[in-house]
Amino acid sequence: MEILSSAKKTAKTFFQVVPMIAGVLLLVSLLTTAVPEEAYGALFTGHPLLDPLVGAAAGSVAAGNPVTSYVIGGELLRVGVSLTAVTAFIVAWVSVGVVSLPAEMAVMGRRFALARTMISFLCAVAMALLVVFVLSVLGGGP
Repeated sequence: MEILSSAKKTAKTFFQVVPMIAGVLLLVSLLTTAVPEEAYGALFTGHPLLDPLVGAAAGSVAAGNPVTSYVIGGELLRVGVSLTAVTAFIVAWVSVGVVSLPAEMAVMGRRFALARTMISFLCAVAMALLVVFVLSVLGGGP
């Protein structure tokens, strides 16, 4: 019975996620057509310290399901954005959340919410640098 119940929950979750991923793919396709690849080069310069900051800033203001960040991150990698920027983007997308900051301040207090957001932003940048460093040491990096 637990297997059947788990299968039903998995199927329900799968059918909830598929429309979101399809919507993101459509949006990414639209942006890929509307925004030239040179624009990404102007935003992400390849600088080892600025790119993670820009990526974390973009991820901080982005809102949506974390699954969609992987699709967008893959497309950013495809157009040549650095791995540090994409990693910072994904980590900030999941952990920072500037959009939800007013609600978080109302529930948990202004000081705590601002401190959590700033620490999460800095950790996103540090995590991106650490991931790329570890991958380069292990031989799998850029």
